[in-house]
Amino acid sequence: MHDFYMREAIAEAKKAGDAGEVPIGAVLVYQDQIIARASNLRETTQNALTHAEMLVIEEGCKHLGSWRLEETTLYVTLEPCPMCAGAILQSRIPTVVYGARDPKAGCVHSLYTLLNDSRFNHECDVIEGVAAEECGELLTSFFRNLRQQKKLRKQQQPES
Repeated sequence: MHDFYMREAIAEAKKAGDAGEVPIGAVLVYQDQIIARASNLRETTQNALTHAEMLVIEEGCKHLGSWRLEETTLYVTLEPCPMCAGAILQSRIPTVVYGARDPKAGCVHSLYTLLNDSRFNHECDVIEGVAAEECGELLTSFFRNLRQQKKLRKQQQPES
């Protein structure tokens, strides 16, 4: 079951990568149905808030008519950052499933454990590592290509 929904999140991530966005995708599931799907849109919108998780939370709230996303499961290809982890807690999502860890900004396991901090009034069940290799490779390939393109542009610039 987790593999199926993570495949859907990966499909969203691939769309993001094809559009020049960092390839991160997410889906929100309620009663075994995907009620929201999104990918990162930060470059497109020039808005730091448009992470995939934030977008599916917003769409899920509209779909359910409530800010409380109880009985949902969030699937995301990369470990959530501090902003997204905060939104997950605030929206009362009970379960988060993610693919790859994020050693630079991950706040589920890598840097902090925000979703399981008992000092908050809500905690999440977390399942990590679903399709982790593929999720990580999407990001590795994207940034490798970005560096290569930057290097080519630099080489093609005439010296002044």
